[in-house]
Amino acid sequence: MDKRIGVIGIIVENMDSAASLNAILHEYADIILGRLGVPYREKSISFISLIVEGTTDQLGALTGKLGNLPGVKVKSTLTKI
Repeated sequence: MDKRIGVIGIIVENMDSAASLNAILHEYADIILGRLGVPYREKSISFISLIVEGTTDQLGALTGKLGNLPGVKVKSTLTKI
């Protein structure tokens, strides 16, 4: 299966989901090339950007698991290598 590279944007509005989110990211560490997290403490939200490389199945599983967490919004954009 072809691999794709792209960006996944995550907004965390419910900080109670942070531990579960980090566990999922750890589970998919092999397809994450880079990660940038920016907490916005005054609004109690965080922004995370991931640079990823993986199959559409892997990336779909990652974004699906993240998107199922309460208070977590996920969007991705991918391209073929």
